[in-house]
Amino acid sequence: MQDRDGEGEPQGRDFAEEGRKLFAGHCDFIWAADKIDGLPPMGPPEIAFAGRSNVGKSSLLNALTNRKALARTSHTPGRTQQLNFFALGAEPPNERMRLIDMPGYGYAAVSKTKIESWTKLMRSYLRGRSTLKRVYVLVDGRHGLKDVDQEMFKLLDTSAVSYQIVLTKRDEVKKSEVESRIAKVLEGLAKHPAAHPEVIFTSSQTGEGIPELRAGVARLLAQMGM
Repeated sequence: MQDRDGEGEPQGRDFAEEGRKLFAGHCDFIWAADKIDGLPPMGPPEIAFAGRSNVGKSSLLNALTNRKALARTSHTPGRTQQLNFFALGAEPPNERMRLIDMPGYGYAAVSKTKIESWTKLMRSYLRGRSTLKRVYVLVDGRHGLKDVDQEMFKLLDTSAVSYQIVLTKRDEVKKSEVESRIAKVLEGLAKHPAAHPEVIFTSSQTGEGIPELRAGVARLLAQMGM
């Protein structure tokens, strides 16, 4: 699909190669925050990864950075209970950007107080972080959009944050159904004009879609003049 957000971006650049090099470099955990006043000082651009619990955020981050255990994976939903920050491209304070693993949403088997705490943390971060340049919202490619995803889109819309949908678990979807799954998600995004108009279908197991996602991040940096 064509990137309609690319007006004015540098021409003639190989973003696939730039993305590969970016994510092949330094990447390490640097900070965790469970309260808004516990965030690290703002620095380089940040991109965040959000999604329903057990959608595969940690697995995607590990695949994206070519690491087996950068982000902790678990079969137990709700394990990410804070904002986890990772420096990418160099060690702080010279990192090119930061990756943020956000708490999973839509997990009912925790206390109402804990859910409210996570929601407040995410809302405050999304609305008050000028260095946040994009949120990648992960959606389980086997099941498509759920009501809780639509609620997240509404939060992002009102927060005026750029966001893009990344489908996960492509290896568990029949090849003949891939395009229809993407089309269905795009249909669900029709009422969210602030959403980036490209959907990337990924698999952390096979690596499908990972180069495209890396290239998208490299393109985003280029649009910021970096």
